[in-house]
Amino acid sequence: MSTRKDLPDWVDERARKAGPPDREIRFRAAARAIAESILRNRPTIGSPDCPVMVEGIKDEKALQVLGFSGTIEKVNRGWDRSRLVAYLHDTYGTRNTVDSGPPLILLMDWDRTGGRLQTGLRDRLMALDVPVDEELRRVLLKVMKPEGRTVESLAPHAKSLIPMIEEQLEELG
Repeated sequence: MSTRKDLPDWVDERARKAGPPDREIRFRAAARAIAESILRNRPTIGSPDCPVMVEGIKDEKALQVLGFSGTIEKVNRGWDRSRLVAYLHDTYGTRNTVDSGPPLILLMDWDRTGGRLQTGLRDRLMALDVPVDEELRRVLLKVMKPEGRTVESLAPHAKSLIPMIEEQLEELG
């Protein structure tokens, strides 16, 4: 029987990169990130909301189930990438959000295709001086990977996540 000391160093490094193994801890981290993004996305009087950019309709519905009430933009709308980037630049690129954060949250799936989309859109938008918020995707990629690799895979976990999200929303104000 091996003890923790007998394990090679790479095991600890791998565990650190994989995130916490306990589902409760992982869901709380996801709920915190989701709540912060909900607050940025929520329309308020006198200030524009911060839209969330997702891949498609199922992703949009999953976010609405989790409590997002602001603008949700979709990549898959029949436009080529150049037209989409131009639209995002014209619509959100010059917008100053109340929290002085980036004017757009990019949330592509955390699979290979989503990673390519995320990188492509981020690079093209940032080339046009449109900063993007990628924190939600970074957290979800790390903590929700065992449950799925897509935004729409969050919907089946809504029953567990929503109470935690509401708790975080109260705490964040």
